[in-house]
Amino acid sequence: MAVFILGGPSYAQEKRPDNKGKTDSLGKALKEVVVTGQYGPQSLRNSVYQTRIISAEKIRLRAATNIQQVLSTELGFSFSNDLTLGTSDVQMMGMSGRNVKILLDGVPMIDRSDTRESLNQIDINTIERIEIVEGPLSVSYGTDALAGVINIITKKQGQAALSVNARVQEETVGKEYSPFTTEGSHTQFLGIAGQRKGWHALGGITHNEFNGFNVAPAIATAAEIAADNNRWKPKEQWLANTKFGYGKENFNIWYRLDYLNETIDSRGAYNPNNYKATNQKYVTDRYTQQIQSDYRFNEKLQLSGLLAYANLERATKSLIHDYSTGTEELSTADGEQDVAKFRSASIRSTLQYKMSDLVSFQPGVEVNLDGASGARIKGSPTINDYAFFISSELNLIKNVTIRPGLRFINNSVYDAPPVIPSLNTKIRLNKNFDLRMGYASGFRSPALRELYYDFFDSSHSIMGNPDLKAEQSNSYTASLSFSEAITEERHFRSVLNGFYNNFRNRIDYGLYAEDNTITTLINIARYKTTGGTLENTLFLKNLQLSLGFSWIGTYNNYSESAEQYGESKEFVWTPEINSNITYTFTEIGTTANFAFKFTGKKPVYQLYTEDGVDKLWLAKTNDYSIADLMFTKRLPGSLTLNAGIKNLFDTTTLTSTSIATGGAHSTGGGPVPLNYGRSYVVGLSFNWQKK
Repeated sequence: MAVFILGGPSYAQEKRPDNKGKTDSLGKALKEVVVTGQYGPQSLRNSVYQTRIISAEKIRLRAATNIQQVLSTELGFSFSNDLTLGTSDVQMMGMSGRNVKILLDGVPMIDRSDTRESLNQIDINTIERIEIVEGPLSVSYGTDALAGVINIITKKQGQAALSVNARVQEETVGKEYSPFTTEGSHTQFLGIAGQRKGWHALGGITHNEFNGFNVAPAIATAAEIAADNNRWKPKEQWLANTKFGYGKENFNIWYRLDYLNETIDSRGAYNPNNYKATNQKYVTDRYTQQIQSDYRFNEKLQLSGLLAYANLERATKSLIHDYSTGTEELSTADGEQDVAKFRSASIRSTLQYKMSDLVSFQPGVEVNLDGASGARIKGSPTINDYAFFISSELNLIKNVTIRPGLRFINNSVYDAPPVIPSLNTKIRLNKNFDLRMGYASGFRSPALRELYYDFFDSSHSIMGNPDLKAEQSNSYTASLSFSEAITEERHFRSVLNGFYNNFRNRIDYGLYAEDNTITTLINIARYKTTGGTLENTLFLKNLQLSLGFSWIGTYNNYSESAEQYGESKEFVWTPEINSNITYTFTEIGTTANFAFKFTGKKPVYQLYTEDGVDKLWLAKTNDYSIADLMFTKRLPGSLTLNAGIKNLFDTTTLTSTSIATGGAHSTGGGPVPLNYGRSYVVGLSFNWQKK
């Protein structure tokens, strides 16, 4: 059965062998199509992998302007903010962003540093849905997919001959706001799409302007700036995209181009002795191009392929402003003028062969070519990665699907594992219960930035390490899901998940052996994460209600050194509770959405020195709650109004007992910045179609 994904949420009717061919009615949530890691589009219930879906409708109801705002209330997700550089990073299931694979329509995104900046450099107005698979997918997607995969699926052209979409949204930033200008956050979007006789095209442009929060005055001294650790840097983004292609029953081909220009302003401290300050701009230009195609020879054989090229440039420009004369000149200090360039080319092809209803195969090849250059990068290094992978889907036992897989790797720089195995099983226990179990060996290759990127300035001393080994892991996952269609309009779904990850050669920061004032990257012997989640969702006629809980433990590296540091627990644990409530008032055409998440105290063991003796300290970051309340109302003339409050509880900074570690990005103890405060939102959207 072919499933064609057009615009908006897509659904597929599934047939169950135990229902004598009758159409299964388990609600839209179970019929949503997923593609990440699949042989072809599959309904959520039929997927071998436990997959979480965030639809375009959910994003729209949240009035989100970036992906971080959407994921921040999801279980297992948290974000750290670097206010010095104006960037943020994602943590997923107890692991940092470097262990998370970010895909745009299946194409890997590249980043300049360890942080997954690319996650917030994707135009949220172009997203059809976000698919999240927890656990390694290294067999299918190669390096970085240790914690899991976040695959951002972009919108298709839809069935209309012509459509026009526009959006304007205004937000306060805390209490700071000025309409359309110098304070607050402002978003504008325009998109056009059309199709005719198999040809289709779309394009769009978005402008995001965040004017910062609590920005320091022009003549603020270093001491005055340091006294307030909740200063958010202004950031402006221009995002543009275009896509065009041709498709018919057995053949589809399309090209997509995404472009980003991002500028972050960093105002330096004023020196009253010479009336000067050093102001910086961090400018990012990113191009991502891809061509994808698939051809169905017959019902048993299909060939798919993609060719992608990404180019990322990140410039640091530093100017010394003289307030006595009003003049500016380029700074000549170390690290204050720089352009780092990263490029990546990907070629991927897979063949799906259905031998029978019982056995299917998917062999594939993938080539990734990465390069970098810049003043802080040693030479012009390249990394070439070549892989062959194969998996099969076996339905030899009724209601049991087994998917074994292998990936064979050859890399030009690092010592890659010769073969990566995985084994996933899905068992339909009865008409309501599904059991999924999986084992996967994962790996993450050292990135060019970790091998060759040196970063030295007034506050950083970081050196790349060309001798790093690849990270490897053994991961075990299990989930039990329950689905019940009470009536056509009443559905309930509950998913209990558990996971255990054991890492070897994990890459992290450490002191350089020949100079302990310099930080470098090293392979840590071991790291583990474990835990579980419970998610429940109830669908009624006008109400959708979800309630979830997670309990995630991260490994204490010092637990094996009790003789040296004293006894300490092997794992430290953090709880989370989240809820999402959506209710539609049909009489007035209005939908209310309330998203909430509580994150418990986050503990971590740290070393400190007392009287020349190394000792352990269990530091804790305080618990917190975040919530958004949004209202969306349909208006005449293809218009939609949204208004509401983000960060309802006005959570800004978190108390921490952390001790300054002297690490690469250490900020010492004290408050941890989380948000800039409660914000008020109003926006207007226009959606017009011509059939």
